[in-house]
Amino acid sequence: MQGLLDWDYMLRSIPRVASGIPVSLSIACIAFLFGILIGFALALIKLRKTPFLRPIAALYVSFTRGTPLLVQIFLCYYGIPLILRYLNGLYSWDLDISRIPAIAFMYVSFSLNVGAYLSESIRAALLSVDKGQIEAARSLGMTSSQTFRRVTLPQAAIVAVPNLGNTFIALLKDSSLAFAASVPEIIGQAKIAAARSSKFFEAYIVAAALYWIICIAFERLLAFAEKRLRKHEEGILGA
Repeated sequence: MQGLLDWDYMLRSIPRVASGIPVSLSIACIAFLFGILIGFALALIKLRKTPFLRPIAALYVSFTRGTPLLVQIFLCYYGIPLILRYLNGLYSWDLDISRIPAIAFMYVSFSLNVGAYLSESIRAALLSVDKGQIEAARSLGMTSSQTFRRVTLPQAAIVAVPNLGNTFIALLKDSSLAFAASVPEIIGQAKIAAARSSKFFEAYIVAAALYWIICIAFERLLAFAEKRLRKHEEGILGA
């Protein structure tokens, strides 16, 4: 009687499926980096209540949080080329849109998505800083920018790290949606491998195991970073 799983095939498919790991990590890391910048800008806009930008930021966050990531991926994947073609005709540009890799649109869509979610985490972290410390810094002659850079930002970073880490892990798992735009990340490679053998169950088990291992590694790294930050914070408070 044939076994439920073809273990030999699963072992042989690991290198092929694992070849998508660099793509998944690049999507997660690049989107996370730009997402932090977007989220930080949105948080400042909300905190400073900028008259013109605040409603735009609120609309952007509401739309991003209220629509599926997969829909946002398709909007970027199909919408950005349309916009670029329009601009080509409008300004007589000579941009070859067909040569833009699909992963570039993934960077845009994932960055915009995670930026909206990170904006709330960053805003909450900035608000968590004791106002008494901010007032004390200003009484010492620090300017607003110096106070923000030397007092508010370091303490807010300590508060934000757990949420930022969890968001990165969620982003890494969400990168599996990039296969819908034919980007060969982990799930994309698993689908290609399975299509040649019709062993979809085994291929996706391998993909799931790889995601699990990577997420565990980042969870351990996050726990280590949080521990170091707590020690650093205790050292500052005890000084």
